[in-house]
Amino acid sequence: MGGCSKEDIKYMNEDLQTIFLANLDEAPARRRAREAFKDIQLAIDHCLFRLPSDGVKMKEVYEVNSRGIKIFSKSWLPESSPLKAIICYCHGYADTCTFYFEGVARKLASSGYGVFALDYPGFGLSDGLHGYIPSFENLVNDVIEHFSKIKEQKKYQDVPSFLLGESMGGAIALNIHFKQPTAWDGAALIAPLCKFAEDMIPHWLVKQILIGVAKVLPKTKLVPQKEEVKDNIFRDVNKRKLAPYNVLLYKDKPRLGTALELLKVTQELEQRLGEVSLPLLIMHGEADIITDPSASKALYEKATVKDKKLCLYKDAFHTLLEGEPDETIFHVLGDIISWLDEHSSRKNTYEAP
Repeated sequence: MGGCSKEDIKYMNEDLQTIFLANLDEAPARRRAREAFKDIQLAIDHCLFRLPSDGVKMKEVYEVNSRGIKIFSKSWLPESSPLKAIICYCHGYADTCTFYFEGVARKLASSGYGVFALDYPGFGLSDGLHGYIPSFENLVNDVIEHFSKIKEQKKYQDVPSFLLGESMGGAIALNIHFKQPTAWDGAALIAPLCKFAEDMIPHWLVKQILIGVAKVLPKTKLVPQKEEVKDNIFRDVNKRKLAPYNVLLYKDKPRLGTALELLKVTQELEQRLGEVSLPLLIMHGEADIITDPSASKALYEKATVKDKKLCLYKDAFHTLLEGEPDETIFHVLGDIISWLDEHSSRKNTYEAP
């Protein structure tokens, strides 16, 4: 989401600045950058990284999926406490599962949950052109393939499973649900991308030109972004200064093909909200100008399930778990964990012989 200037990274030493400003279009460069930043990232002064990680077993894996793409994935499991449920996380556009989500995952694992996440093709440490989504449907199928392998393991078959989706990951989670209507025990969605806020969409004429160019040059980084959109990601000024340490974040203008796929997906999603039929927790910042809070309200109203909850956070921006003041972040985390506790124990009680 938006680029970074030299001013943003002035606190880094020269070597790190060089790595940060390098071209990260291809996965090997992203993997080198991650190695250089890994220890520094976990030591930054952010409330998520101050959470204890004792008793959490972490594992990182690279494996080639059925489309021949090398996918990076990570898991966080409680070492000694019994497993309440498994949570499969879908990260947002431009992001990765290895930076801020590390802190969230450790908190969830220390609360008794097995957490699984992957970097989509073209994002984070997985193969693919950085920030490029040639087909949203293929991306959803890649995520389903990955999570299905986990859920099929004998040790996880008898525990509830939940989707956790953030921003674009919320749209992915809902599309997973459409393809697997009875496979999941619920979904927690953070600022889900059901509709772009008006500020995110270019003028009609510009949009038509971009659609035309996208058919010929889908990989081109050309979609204009307003400056106020970049400023709306992180509300906490100190956390905004830490954002550049997320070295794997896709920082350039969106690629035309990607923007077109996301626009198409949101248009389809708006028409399908009435098909959502699994237990839902929807969380959204009221001041979010990236994904539209009114679409979360529409999802809450139209979803055909009685078990649904909408949490709106006053004055909060887009990144509820990363960029808000500490108390908001812990409030949101608390809402997620209490909802998961309620739904995993209900499921376990219900299924007990």
